[in-house]
Amino acid sequence: MKKLKEKWGINSNFQFIMILIGFSITGSLSAYLAGPILNYIGLQKSNFSTFTLGIVLYYILRILFIFPVYQVLLVVVGTVIGQFRFFWDFEKKMLCRLGLKHFC
Repeated sequence: MKKLKEKWGINSNFQFIMILIGFSITGSLSAYLAGPILNYIGLQKSNFSTFTLGIVLYYILRILFIFPVYQVLLVVVGTVIGQFRFFWDFEKKMLCRLGLKHFC
């Protein structure tokens, strides 16, 4: 825990716990919201079961959809729990690593 706190540049155990809670909520919420949103735009699981490897394609699309939802929710949840600065810096670093030079 000490190494992670040093790496992230945080001082208190409370802040560390809030950040871990933020990651937990964001991951769970993005996975939960992906299904209903995909259904809303017409990508139901049942539509993919009619052809070979359709279910595999559905889950690949779902995972690809979860990624941008996660990015947005990370900042929103971080703001709600009072850790906006940490999550915004974390998000910028992640987007920079993905090659989006605008955030570097």
